[in-house]
Amino acid sequence: MKKYVLKRPQNENDLPPEFDQELNTAQREAVYFGTGPLLVIAGAGSGKTKTLTYRVARLIHEGTPAEKILLLTFTRKAAEEMLARASTILDNRCRNVSGGTFHAFANNCLRQYAEHIGFNDQFIILDRSDAEDLINVIRRELGYHQLQKRFPKKKAIANIISQSINTQKSIQTVVSEQYPQFIDFHQEIAALKTEYEIQKKKMQVMDYDDLLTYFGALLDNPNIQPLFEAAYDYIMVDEYQDTNAIQSEIVLKLTGKKQNIMVVG
Repeated sequence: MKKYVLKRPQNENDLPPEFDQELNTAQREAVYFGTGPLLVIAGAGSGKTKTLTYRVARLIHEGTPAEKILLLTFTRKAAEEMLARASTILDNRCRNVSGGTFHAFANNCLRQYAEHIGFNDQFIILDRSDAEDLINVIRRELGYHQLQKRFPKKKAIANIISQSINTQKSIQTVVSEQYPQFIDFHQEIAALKTEYEIQKKKMQVMDYDDLLTYFGALLDNPNIQPLFEAAYDYIMVDEYQDTNAIQSEIVLKLTGKKQNIMVVG
């Protein structure tokens, strides 16, 4: 961990003494960390949420506009609780911090730049049930339900496709590693996945995985990525151990050259 010497400004607008008293040495080091990347490894009950909360309050207190801080979490409740706690430490400016869950943030950004990924800004998000139903329609259209051997049902196909996307592994690899009973059908499942992607785009719909994959693709656009990099001075990610490969790449693309990224996990 990079060293950062705590130097508190001495003026009437300084944070109250209780601010430091609430933090242990390790938490204080993370809260007052300067610029650059920071990985915080924290076990359950060690105060990682407090660390993120106090860091938000400290940055805003020292002049960083709240909207220039991006906080990514895995549940909306976690984000709301963190910002509410930060507001009690400092003031309501903390509620203007950008972010939320990965999927919600991606959804908002994709609607703003939808034309760059071949969608309109009114695209519909499929829930899991709707996604499985569409897969089942394609399964029947391709005639796979009539195969002599037992072809996987819609739920299993949806799981295989989702795992392929989130692990960035081929359908064949996912099937051989986790669904060996369907190994004889890996080519058909891959073909179904391709048709599923085509149909979704025609229908102007996305499933939850698409929100991340299309957002990652959007950030590969050299005209768009610099806009996001300029928008945020500091990025923080909670529960980083739960991020998949796509989410990790999104974070790196958002950070860009600034590298002011703090992840806790």
